[in-house]
Amino acid sequence: MSAPLPDLPVTFRPARTRAVLYVVGIAQLVALTVVAFLLPALSGGERISFVFTGLLVLAVLLLLARPKVVATGHGVTVVNLTTKRELAWAEVVRVNLRVGDAWVHLDLADGTSLPAMGIQPGIAKEQAVQDARTLRALAEAHGTGDHAG
Repeated sequence: MSAPLPDLPVTFRPARTRAVLYVVGIAQLVALTVVAFLLPALSGGERISFVFTGLLVLAVLLLLARPKVVATGHGVTVVNLTTKRELAWAEVVRVNLRVGDAWVHLDLADGTSLPAMGIQPGIAKEQAVQDARTLRALAEAHGTGDHAG
């Protein structure tokens, strides 16, 4: 017997990975800022470059923490690193998370495949598998087409 479908909207995102990225990003920014102000031989420009480097690394880590998948009654929104794509349920033919995949892939009605980085096994494999199954069940319940896989 399968689990009941969640109430919509539901957001899938790699929570543990996000937490690690946030903590590492803030920690390195603090460390670089402290080093910049504790080293007496640094000039003002060098101190600024240390802090700027910390901010740049933080920005990249926050970008890596951006992916999510939002399922609503109308469809699914896939937010990856630099892109966002909204799909109607009828466009999602199959939800795939195969062994060794870095994240879920959505097979689309137009014959293409869309990575959905918001569900990724990384450091929370069991949660990702459960999320992929839930998204697959939602696609089967709300969409059309072949939903095996």
